[in-house]
Amino acid sequence: MFGRKKNGDDREKKAGLGTILKSVLYGMVSHDEVSAALRTRMHFEHVFMFVTLGDMLGIPILPPYYSLRVLPYAVPNIDTWKRRVFRERDIF
Repeated sequence: MFGRKKNGDDREKKAGLGTILKSVLYGMVSHDEVSAALRTRMHFEHVFMFVTLGDMLGIPILPPYYSLRVLPYAVPNIDTWKRRVFRERDIF
């Protein structure tokens, strides 16, 4: 009466096996494509921030009017973008 039902145990095992199988198939089939898409998105966001807010670096590409129109959408990303741009990179 107080013990676990056998059907509930089987369902938990099947759910665990299904989760494991899904993650293995994801790794085999689409992990590389997802990683490449995320990298491409990062590069596009970097170029977008550079074009719209390049005047922060002293490179005015767009007129300030358009940069100010986009500024409310770009404000949350400015700190991370500046860190990424000004990060010291080692050649070796």
